[in-house]
Amino acid sequence: MTNQPPASGPLTTEQAARLLTDAIAQVQRVIVGQEHMVEQLMVALLAKGHCLLEGVPGVAKTLAVRSFATVVGGDFARIQFTPDLVPSDIVGTRIYSASKEKFDIELGPVFVNFVLADEINRAPAKVQSAMLELMAEQQVSIAGKTYPAKKPFIVIATQNPIESEGVYPLPEAQRDRFLLKVDVPYPRGNEEFEILRRMSVSPPEPSPVLNPEVIRQLQDKASNIFVHNLVAEYIVRLVLATRTPAEFGMPDLVPVISIGCSPRATLGLVAASRALALIHGRDYVLPTDVQSVARDVMSHRIVLGFDAVADNVSTAQVVERILAMVPPPTPVWNQAQQPNAQHRSPAFHN
Repeated sequence: MTNQPPASGPLTTEQAARLLTDAIAQVQRVIVGQEHMVEQLMVALLAKGHCLLEGVPGVAKTLAVRSFATVVGGDFARIQFTPDLVPSDIVGTRIYSASKEKFDIELGPVFVNFVLADEINRAPAKVQSAMLELMAEQQVSIAGKTYPAKKPFIVIATQNPIESEGVYPLPEAQRDRFLLKVDVPYPRGNEEFEILRRMSVSPPEPSPVLNPEVIRQLQDKASNIFVHNLVAEYIVRLVLATRTPAEFGMPDLVPVISIGCSPRATLGLVAASRALALIHGRDYVLPTDVQSVARDVMSHRIVLGFDAVADNVSTAQVVERILAMVPPPTPVWNQAQQPNAQHRSPAFHN
Protein backbone atom coordinates (compact mmCIF):
# COMPACT_ATOMS: atom_id res chain seq x y z
CA MET A 1 0.00 0.00 0.00
CA THR A 2 1.49 3.32 -1.07
CA ASN A 3 1.56 6.42 1.09
CA GLN A 4 -1.04 8.87 -0.20
CA PRO A 5 -0.11 12.54 -0.58
CA PRO A 6 -1.37 14.74 2.25
CA ALA A 7 -4.67 16.45 1.52
CA SER A 8 -3.43 19.92 2.34
CA GLY A 9 -0.57 21.83 3.91
CA PRO A 10 3.10 21.95 2.97
CA LEU A 11 5.06 18.73 2.78
CA THR A 12 7.79 18.06 5.32
CA THR A 13 11.14 16.71 4.15
CA GLU A 14 10.30 13.31 5.65
CA GLN A 15 6.90 13.17 3.90
CA ALA A 16 8.46 14.19 0.59
CA ALA A 17 11.19 11.56 0.86
CA ARG A 18 8.62 8.88 1.74
CA LEU A 19 6.45 9.75 -1.26
CA LEU A 20 9.43 9.77 -3.60
CA THR A 21 10.67 6.44 -2.24
CA ASP A 22 7.22 4.93 -2.79
CA ALA A 23 7.07 6.31 -6.34
CA ILE A 24 10.49 4.87 -7.21
CA ALA A 25 9.50 1.52 -5.66
CA GLN A 26 6.37 1.39 -7.82
CA VAL A 27 8.44 1.86 -10.98
CA GLN A 28 10.83 -0.84 -9.77
CA ARG A 29 7.88 -3.26 -9.56
CA VAL A 30 7.87 -3.21 -13.36
CA ILE A 31 11.49 -2.41 -14.25
CA VAL A 32 14.08 -4.97 -13.21
CA GLY A 33 17.34 -3.33 -12.15
CA GLN A 34 18.19 0.03 -13.78
CA GLU A 35 17.96 1.70 -10.34
CA HIS A 36 20.19 4.55 -11.48
CA MET A 37 18.02 5.35 -14.48
CA VAL A 38 14.80 5.36 -12.43
CA GLU A 39 16.34 7.58 -9.74
CA GLN A 40 17.66 10.01 -12.37
CA LEU A 41 14.21 10.25 -13.96
CA MET A 42 12.90 11.40 -10.57
CA VAL A 43 15.83 13.82 -10.19
CA ALA A 44 14.99 15.37 -13.57
CA LEU A 45 11.33 15.75 -12.60
CA LEU A 46 12.12 17.42 -9.26
CA ALA A 47 14.75 19.68 -10.84
CA LYS A 48 12.31 20.77 -13.60
CA GLY A 49 14.73 19.50 -16.21
CA HIS A 50 14.61 17.16 -19.18
CA CYS A 51 16.31 13.81 -19.51
CA LEU A 52 18.01 12.02 -22.41
CA LEU A 53 18.25 8.22 -22.16
CA GLU A 54 20.81 6.51 -24.38
CA GLY A 55 20.98 2.77 -24.78
CA VAL A 56 20.65 -0.07 -27.25
CA PRO A 57 17.13 -1.25 -28.18
CA GLY A 58 15.32 -3.51 -25.74
CA VAL A 59 16.74 -2.32 -22.40
CA ALA A 60 13.32 -1.03 -21.19
CA LYS A 61 13.83 2.69 -21.80
CA THR A 62 10.30 3.20 -23.14
CA LEU A 63 8.73 0.88 -20.55
CA ALA A 64 10.52 2.74 -17.75
CA VAL A 65 9.24 6.12 -18.92
CA ARG A 66 5.69 4.83 -19.37
CA SER A 67 5.72 3.26 -15.89
CA PHE A 68 7.24 6.44 -14.43
CA ALA A 69 4.48 8.58 -15.98
CA THR A 70 1.82 6.26 -14.55
CA VAL A 71 3.30 6.43 -11.05
CA VAL A 72 3.72 10.21 -10.89
CA GLY A 73 0.32 10.95 -12.49
CA GLY A 74 -0.50 13.56 -15.12
CA ASP A 75 -0.95 13.24 -18.87
CA PHE A 76 1.47 11.22 -20.96
CA ALA A 77 2.19 11.10 -24.69
CA ARG A 78 4.64 9.04 -26.67
CA ILE A 79 5.92 10.43 -29.97
CA GLN A 80 7.82 8.05 -32.24
CA PHE A 81 10.27 10.24 -34.12
CA THR A 82 10.80 9.34 -37.80
CA PRO A 83 12.70 11.01 -40.68
CA ASP A 84 9.45 12.16 -42.36
CA LEU A 85 8.15 14.01 -39.28
CA VAL A 86 7.50 17.77 -39.58
CA PRO A 87 7.27 20.30 -36.69
CA SER A 88 3.48 20.69 -37.00
CA ASP A 89 3.12 16.95 -36.24
CA ILE A 90 4.32 17.54 -32.69
CA VAL A 91 3.43 21.14 -31.76
CA GLY A 92 0.20 21.58 -33.74
CA THR A 93 -1.01 23.58 -36.72
CA ARG A 94 -3.86 25.59 -38.19
CA ILE A 95 -6.71 23.60 -39.76
CA TYR A 96 -9.37 25.21 -41.97
CA SER A 97 -12.92 24.62 -40.78
CA ALA A 98 -15.31 24.83 -43.76
CA SER A 99 -18.40 25.05 -41.53
CA LYS A 100 -17.00 28.05 -39.60
CA GLU A 101 -15.15 29.46 -42.63
CA LYS A 102 -12.08 30.13 -40.52
CA PHE A 103 -8.91 28.46 -39.28
CA ASP A 104 -8.92 26.54 -36.00
CA ILE A 105 -5.82 25.71 -33.98
CA GLU A 106 -5.19 21.99 -33.54
CA LEU A 107 -2.69 21.55 -30.72
CA GLY A 108 -0.14 18.77 -31.06
CA PRO A 109 0.56 15.80 -28.76
CA VAL A 110 3.22 17.69 -26.76
CA PHE A 111 0.62 19.50 -24.64
CA VAL A 112 0.81 16.96 -21.83
CA ASN A 113 2.80 16.68 -18.58
CA PHE A 114 5.16 13.96 -19.81
CA VAL A 115 6.42 13.62 -23.37
CA LEU A 116 8.39 10.56 -24.41
CA ALA A 117 10.38 11.55 -27.49
CA ASP A 118 11.25 8.07 -28.71
CA GLU A 119 14.43 7.90 -30.83
CA ILE A 120 14.78 11.67 -31.03
CA ASN A 121 17.88 11.33 -33.21
CA ARG A 122 15.75 9.87 -36.03
CA ALA A 123 13.93 13.18 -36.56
CA PRO A 124 15.33 15.86 -38.90
CA ALA A 125 16.82 19.09 -37.57
CA LYS A 126 13.62 21.14 -37.92
CA VAL A 127 11.67 18.77 -35.68
CA GLN A 128 14.50 18.54 -33.14
CA SER A 129 14.67 22.34 -33.01
CA ALA A 130 10.91 22.67 -32.51
CA MET A 131 11.03 20.11 -29.70
CA LEU A 132 14.01 21.67 -27.98
CA GLU A 133 12.54 25.17 -28.28
CA LEU A 134 9.46 23.87 -26.47
CA MET A 135 11.73 22.38 -23.79
CA ALA A 136 13.56 25.67 -23.26
CA GLU A 137 10.68 28.14 -23.52
CA GLN A 138 7.87 25.93 -22.14
CA GLN A 139 5.57 27.34 -24.82
CA VAL A 140 4.67 27.07 -28.50
CA SER A 141 3.72 29.82 -30.95
CA ILE A 142 1.21 28.91 -33.68
CA ALA A 143 -0.11 31.53 -36.10
CA GLY A 144 1.16 34.36 -33.92
CA LYS A 145 -0.48 33.11 -30.71
CA THR A 146 1.40 31.61 -27.78
CA TYR A 147 0.27 28.43 -26.06
CA PRO A 148 2.00 27.55 -22.75
CA ALA A 149 2.96 23.98 -21.94
CA LYS A 150 1.30 22.16 -19.05
CA LYS A 151 2.84 22.25 -15.59
CA PRO A 152 4.71 20.22 -14.64
CA PHE A 153 6.25 19.58 -18.06
CA ILE A 154 9.14 17.22 -18.74
CA VAL A 155 10.56 15.73 -21.92
CA ILE A 156 12.24 12.35 -21.68
CA ALA A 157 14.00 11.53 -24.93
CA THR A 158 15.61 8.25 -25.98
CA GLN A 159 18.25 7.64 -28.58
CA ASN A 160 20.04 4.62 -29.99
CA PRO A 161 23.83 5.06 -29.97
CA ILE A 162 24.67 2.19 -32.37
CA GLU A 163 22.91 3.28 -35.56
CA SER A 164 24.51 5.75 -37.96
CA GLU A 165 22.25 5.42 -41.03
CA GLY A 166 19.05 7.43 -41.21
CA VAL A 167 19.74 9.35 -38.01
CA TYR A 168 20.35 13.02 -37.27
CA PRO A 169 22.65 13.22 -34.20
CA LEU A 170 21.79 15.95 -31.72
CA PRO A 171 24.21 18.89 -32.01
CA GLU A 172 26.15 19.93 -28.92
CA ALA A 173 24.02 23.06 -28.45
CA GLN A 174 20.84 20.99 -28.38
CA ARG A 175 22.24 18.27 -26.10
CA ASP A 176 23.06 21.07 -23.66
CA ARG A 177 19.31 21.66 -23.20
CA PHE A 178 18.95 18.32 -21.43
CA LEU A 179 19.60 18.46 -17.70
CA LEU A 180 20.68 14.81 -17.62
CA LYS A 181 21.95 12.27 -20.11
CA VAL A 182 21.74 8.78 -18.66
CA ASP A 183 23.46 5.77 -20.22
CA VAL A 184 21.22 2.69 -19.92
CA PRO A 185 23.36 -0.49 -19.83
CA TYR A 186 22.46 -4.12 -20.42
CA PRO A 187 20.99 -5.89 -17.36
CA ARG A 188 23.25 -8.16 -15.34
CA GLY A 189 22.86 -11.93 -15.36
CA ASN A 190 20.63 -12.23 -12.29
CA GLU A 191 18.52 -9.29 -13.54
CA GLU A 192 18.10 -10.98 -16.94
CA PHE A 193 16.73 -14.06 -15.18
CA GLU A 194 14.32 -11.90 -13.17
CA ILE A 195 13.15 -10.19 -16.38
CA LEU A 196 12.38 -13.61 -17.83
CA ARG A 197 10.51 -14.69 -14.71
CA ARG A 198 8.56 -11.44 -14.27
CA MET A 199 7.72 -10.48 -17.85
CA SER A 200 7.01 -13.91 -19.40
CA VAL A 201 3.66 -14.03 -17.56
CA SER A 202 1.20 -11.20 -16.92
CA PRO A 203 3.57 -8.30 -16.19
CA PRO A 204 3.02 -6.23 -13.02
CA GLU A 205 1.24 -2.89 -13.25
CA PRO A 206 2.45 0.19 -11.35
CA SER A 207 0.06 2.15 -9.13
CA PRO A 208 -0.21 5.96 -9.14
CA VAL A 209 1.49 7.58 -6.14
CA LEU A 210 1.72 11.29 -7.01
CA ASN A 211 -0.31 13.85 -8.95
CA PRO A 212 0.59 17.13 -10.71
CA GLU A 213 -0.29 19.28 -7.69
CA VAL A 214 1.94 17.24 -5.37
CA ILE A 215 4.71 17.24 -7.98
CA ARG A 216 4.68 21.03 -8.00
CA GLN A 217 4.95 21.02 -4.20
CA LEU A 218 7.88 18.60 -4.41
CA GLN A 219 9.58 20.76 -7.05
CA ASP A 220 9.23 23.82 -4.81
CA LYS A 221 10.55 21.81 -1.88
CA ALA A 222 13.57 20.67 -3.91
CA SER A 223 14.37 24.20 -5.09
CA ASN A 224 14.63 25.34 -1.45
CA ILE A 225 17.10 22.65 -0.35
CA PHE A 226 20.03 24.36 1.37
CA VAL A 227 23.36 24.54 -0.49
CA HIS A 228 26.36 25.58 1.61
CA ASN A 229 28.72 28.13 0.07
CA LEU A 230 31.61 25.65 0.07
CA VAL A 231 29.47 23.07 -1.74
CA ALA A 232 28.51 25.75 -4.28
CA GLU A 233 32.19 26.61 -4.73
CA TYR A 234 32.94 22.90 -5.23
CA ILE A 235 30.34 22.78 -8.03
CA VAL A 236 31.92 25.84 -9.68
CA ARG A 237 35.40 24.30 -9.46
CA LEU A 238 34.19 21.11 -11.12
CA VAL A 239 32.80 23.09 -14.05
CA LEU A 240 35.86 25.33 -14.31
CA ALA A 241 38.09 22.25 -14.37
CA THR A 242 36.50 21.25 -17.68
CA ARG A 243 37.50 24.61 -19.19
CA THR A 244 40.98 25.11 -17.75
CA PRO A 245 42.11 21.66 -16.52
CA ALA A 246 45.77 22.74 -16.27
CA GLU A 247 44.89 25.12 -13.42
CA PHE A 248 43.51 22.15 -11.45
CA GLY A 249 46.55 19.89 -11.85
CA MET A 250 45.40 18.08 -15.00
CA PRO A 251 47.54 19.45 -17.89
CA ASP A 252 47.11 16.14 -19.74
CA LEU A 253 43.41 16.97 -20.24
CA VAL A 254 44.15 20.21 -22.13
CA PRO A 255 44.41 18.48 -25.55
CA VAL A 256 41.62 16.06 -24.64
CA ILE A 257 38.86 18.61 -23.95
CA SER A 258 37.92 20.81 -26.88
CA ILE A 259 34.97 22.60 -25.26
CA GLY A 260 34.19 22.55 -21.53
CA CYS A 261 30.87 22.73 -19.72
CA SER A 262 28.64 25.78 -20.03
CA PRO A 263 27.14 27.72 -17.08
CA ARG A 264 24.02 25.65 -17.67
CA ALA A 265 26.00 22.73 -16.23
CA THR A 266 26.65 24.72 -13.04
CA LEU A 267 22.94 25.42 -12.58
CA GLY A 268 22.13 21.83 -13.50
CA LEU A 269 24.52 20.43 -10.89
CA VAL A 270 22.88 22.55 -8.18
CA ALA A 271 19.32 21.63 -9.21
CA ALA A 272 20.06 17.91 -9.61
CA SER A 273 21.99 17.77 -6.30
CA ARG A 274 19.07 19.40 -4.49
CA ALA A 275 16.64 16.90 -6.00
CA LEU A 276 18.82 13.94 -5.01
CA ALA A 277 19.18 15.28 -1.45
CA LEU A 278 15.36 15.48 -1.15
CA ILE A 279 14.98 11.92 -2.45
CA HIS A 280 17.41 10.82 0.27
CA GLY A 281 15.41 12.68 2.93
CA ARG A 282 17.75 15.60 3.57
CA ASP A 283 17.12 19.34 3.43
CA TYR A 284 20.77 20.12 2.61
CA VAL A 285 23.17 19.10 -0.15
CA LEU A 286 26.31 17.06 0.52
CA PRO A 287 29.32 16.82 -1.82
CA THR A 288 28.39 13.17 -2.40
CA ASP A 289 25.12 14.34 -3.97
CA VAL A 290 27.10 16.47 -6.42
CA GLN A 291 29.41 13.56 -7.23
CA SER A 292 26.44 11.23 -7.81
CA VAL A 293 24.86 13.48 -10.46
CA ALA A 294 28.06 14.97 -11.97
CA ARG A 295 28.54 12.32 -14.65
CA ASP A 296 24.97 12.56 -15.98
CA VAL A 297 24.92 16.37 -15.83
CA MET A 298 28.39 17.08 -17.25
CA SER A 299 29.40 14.33 -19.66
CA HIS A 300 27.11 15.29 -22.55
CA ARG A 301 28.19 18.94 -22.28
CA ILE A 302 31.89 18.23 -22.83
CA VAL A 303 33.22 18.15 -26.41
CA LEU A 304 36.37 16.10 -26.89
CA GLY A 305 39.21 16.85 -29.26
CA PHE A 306 39.74 14.85 -32.44
CA ASP A 307 42.67 12.83 -31.05
CA ALA A 308 40.73 11.92 -27.90
CA VAL A 309 37.80 10.67 -29.99
CA ALA A 310 40.20 8.66 -32.14
CA ASP A 311 41.69 7.12 -28.99
CA ASN A 312 38.20 6.11 -27.76
CA VAL A 313 38.34 8.40 -24.74
CA SER A 314 34.84 8.93 -23.33
CA THR A 315 33.50 12.06 -21.69
CA ALA A 316 32.45 9.94 -18.71
CA GLN A 317 36.12 9.04 -18.13
CA VAL A 318 37.02 12.73 -18.24
CA VAL A 319 34.36 13.56 -15.64
CA GLU A 320 35.57 10.72 -13.38
CA ARG A 321 39.11 12.08 -13.61
CA ILE A 322 37.95 15.57 -12.70
CA LEU A 323 35.96 14.25 -9.73
CA ALA A 324 39.07 12.41 -8.53
CA MET A 325 41.31 15.47 -8.84
CA VAL A 326 39.12 18.31 -7.54
CA PRO A 327 38.92 17.95 -3.75
CA PRO A 328 35.44 18.27 -2.19
CA PRO A 329 34.76 20.13 1.06
CA THR A 330 34.50 17.95 4.15
CA PRO A 331 31.30 18.01 6.23
CA VAL A 332 31.93 18.55 9.95
CA TRP A 333 29.38 17.14 12.40
CA ASN A 334 29.24 18.09 16.06
CA GLN A 335 28.23 15.63 18.76
CA ALA A 336 24.60 16.77 18.85
CA GLN A 337 24.29 16.48 15.09
CA GLN A 338 24.72 13.14 13.35
CA PRO A 339 25.00 12.52 9.61
CA ASN A 340 21.40 11.24 9.48
CA ALA A 341 20.04 14.41 11.09
CA GLN A 342 17.60 16.09 8.73
CA HIS A 343 16.69 19.36 10.39
CA ARG A 344 20.07 21.11 10.16
CA SER A 345 22.94 21.12 7.70
CA PRO A 346 26.53 20.33 8.65
CA ALA A 347 29.38 22.80 8.68
CA PHE A 348 32.06 22.37 6.01
CA HIS A 349 35.75 23.05 5.68
CA ASN A 350 38.12 22.80 2.74
